[in-house]
Amino acid sequence: MKKFTIFAFAALLAVPACAQNWTPLFNGKNLKGWKELNGTAVYKVEDGAIVGHPKYGSPNSFLCTTKNYGDFILEFDFRVADGINSGVQFRSESKKSYNKGRVHGYQYEIDPSGRAWTAGIYDEARRAWLYPLTINPQAKTAFRHNDWNHARIECYGSSMRTWLNGVACANLWDDMTPAGFIGLQVHQVGNKADEAKTVAWKNIRICTENVKDYLTPEDNTPQVNKIDNTLSPKEQAEGWKLLWDGKTTDGWRGAKLKEFPTKGWTIENGTLEVLPGNGGESANGGDIVTKRTYGNFILTVDFKITKGANSGIKYFVDPELNKGNGSAIGCEFQILDDLRHPDAKLGVKGNRKLGSLYDLIPAPANKTFDINAWNTAVIVVRGNHVEHYLNGQKLIEYDRNNQEWNALVAYSKYKNWPNFGNLKEGHILLQDHGHQVWFKNIKIKEL
Repeated sequence: MKKFTIFAFAALLAVPACAQNWTPLFNGKNLKGWKELNGTAVYKVEDGAIVGHPKYGSPNSFLCTTKNYGDFILEFDFRVADGINSGVQFRSESKKSYNKGRVHGYQYEIDPSGRAWTAGIYDEARRAWLYPLTINPQAKTAFRHNDWNHARIECYGSSMRTWLNGVACANLWDDMTPAGFIGLQVHQVGNKADEAKTVAWKNIRICTENVKDYLTPEDNTPQVNKIDNTLSPKEQAEGWKLLWDGKTTDGWRGAKLKEFPTKGWTIENGTLEVLPGNGGESANGGDIVTKRTYGNFILTVDFKITKGANSGIKYFVDPELNKGNGSAIGCEFQILDDLRHPDAKLGVKGNRKLGSLYDLIPAPANKTFDINAWNTAVIVVRGNHVEHYLNGQKLIEYDRNNQEWNALVAYSKYKNWPNFGNLKEGHILLQDHGHQVWFKNIKIKEL
């Protein structure tokens, strides 16, 4: 970790300072240029810092700049007591038309808890977590408890990046709000005793001129792209490709057809939707597969399901194996409502539940999944080694093309399909299982 910290800090120092282009947002004496919104926490100037005092019974409070900012570099120091939560809003808004003026927008998280997600990016009162530090766990050690910490935020176009004490933390690509105010959050507290705990900010300064000249060069910090069905410049440079363009059926066909199905699937508002049928396997529009095959890759797919739904993402698919009824044959990342669909209780030890290698290897029970939201499945194939991830959590990993794998297959529903799972490469499949399911952001990086 020491080498990582030194490298990140050195890289930050290598960037030209904004010099005379820095503008202070806080004069160290009073709250001129700021206004309080929403809650009733108390903000005071104490010893050259803005100190936020929580108030029991108050909702989240925000001390916000009276000016809006779009492209900028923001730096500030902060100190927070253990046991409370805080954050700094940026590109944020408060409109009467949105939840009666509720402050909403991007937030630089301040999190002294054991979770340690400080400098992650949260979408306050809107989409929740955009960049939790599970995506970049090395950054979780940068926070200093009961001491001053130094923060940096760079916003330029769709790029939003954060640092904590010189360590690169979050790298977000998003365009929902291109400009807005900056706000200091005092989070609501659940106990009267927490009113004694405070959060403080000082040395708040911003650079808004010639911002591009002072941006930190891109590094290996993982990026999250929240603009649907697009590739950011960083993704393109890293070799990612869109498997679905968000608009057409290009690159896909029916698993048992030469063309895309004429029924059972629809494209609307940037999503690829499986229309509801009778719940049968590949009995409505049928499965769809990529027109070309893939071997070593990282595949990422966003999906959303209805209650009681069943679907799946398959890989190493050979559409020639099954010409009859049912789904095409291949390894499957199971998509299922474990609480409501009966398939969750079948199989062996839960190997038909969400995230499992269907009918072969069960995913753990403690998965992070929201049936009311979009979720992200990731499949990684490096030779014979395969991994499944759900919302950033590794669920399973296994090796194929060996005696143990063949024995596992021999005790599954795939035992009668020759060489199951051992193909060098195969098609990628999205399953029609007769339930309403949506897909988007289907991307692949060949390894």
